[in-house]
Amino acid sequence: MKQSSYFIMALIMLIFLPSVAGAGSPIQKGERLDLQRCIKTAIENHPALQAARNNVLVGESRIGQARANYYPHINWQTDYTRLRPATSRVVERQTQNEYSSTVTLDQMLYDFGKTKTQVNIQKLNTDSFRQDLDNVESEIVLGVKQAYYTLLQAEKNREVALETVGQFQHHLEQAKGFFEVGTKPKFDVTKAEVDLSNAVLNRIRAENALRIARINLNNAMGIPAAPEYTIDDSLFFQKYQEDLQTALESAYRNRPDLLSILKRVEAADQSINLAKKGYYPYLTGSAGYGFGGGEFPLGEGWNFGAALNVPIFNGLLTHYQIEEAKANLNVAKANEQALRQLIRLEVEQAFSNLREAEERTATAQLAVRQAEENVELANGRYAAGVGNPIEVTDALVSLSNARTTHIAALTDYRIAQAGLEKAMGVK
Repeated sequence: MKQSSYFIMALIMLIFLPSVAGAGSPIQKGERLDLQRCIKTAIENHPALQAARNNVLVGESRIGQARANYYPHINWQTDYTRLRPATSRVVERQTQNEYSSTVTLDQMLYDFGKTKTQVNIQKLNTDSFRQDLDNVESEIVLGVKQAYYTLLQAEKNREVALETVGQFQHHLEQAKGFFEVGTKPKFDVTKAEVDLSNAVLNRIRAENALRIARINLNNAMGIPAAPEYTIDDSLFFQKYQEDLQTALESAYRNRPDLLSILKRVEAADQSINLAKKGYYPYLTGSAGYGFGGGEFPLGEGWNFGAALNVPIFNGLLTHYQIEEAKANLNVAKANEQALRQLIRLEVEQAFSNLREAEERTATAQLAVRQAEENVELANGRYAAGVGNPIEVTDALVSLSNARTTHIAALTDYRIAQAGLEKAMGVK
């Protein structure tokens, strides 16, 4: 009976453990992913986004800390002291006990808007953190797109490499057949064998590039240990309709890094106002109630009052705090201008790369058709006995190169489009 129970438990574990192990992964083994699915996975799992989200929480916490000055501060303090005072030798020293327990309340009554300004600054900083979060998301989306299209490129390059190996294998068999009947020399066979070996080497390199591209996509999605999956083929040409001026306007309006630095500029400006408030007085109120004494029952007492604090001289501290705030504002404004120049550079470069890839795509597609015709002619001439193996080799290599170039042009166009969208602030 015990052996039967163990067998049943082991069978249940074999059935259910694989599904339980795969349940924790955001991607299931054998799943087919499109680009949007990869982007969604990256947004949900990438650690850089998790860090940026926590920065937003930090900013929200600082808003609460700044608001704390609006509310009363209540403290309870209980003390016990045992002492033996120092006296002359004539007077006998006696040990004394002192007990006290006090509740105090402190409240800021008026500070000339210092607390309000601090809250506004933290709100602006938090808004900046939110834009930083959007900027990190834009970077991750771009990285996923680049890795996704690179993986598609690697898959298609492997297909070209496999097809080229098959073509050279066919040519080798054809050369062997001609050699066996005595119509072609041994050189043709040897040449075909060398060409086939080179094609196999290219296939090995293509397969390695495919593995690396998949690793890069896994890393871009934030899942380095993702199971095997397939991706949709979206590596086709679709003209992107956008002009340079519209792209620039969109970038200046939507770029999260620019919006973030604008919030920082505004916060730096508010910091000058906050520093200037160091010249102003502030009014506080306090109250307390407690017990104290050396013997029980303890005596009780209370107090309340208000205090007006007027800064007269603090060693020019406020003056230099204002100067520091002004310098920080100038730094933020300079960073804004530098970023605007960088945004224009990124948009113009991405726009130029897009147009260049578009022109290469059309030319590369024509080159593929011409190379395919050349292969047909070379194979036909060789089969008819009027061609030589060098013509066939050159034709097949040219076709392989033309197809690889066409795939690269399509990939570059897609990546350039993704770069332009990121430069424009479009997700």
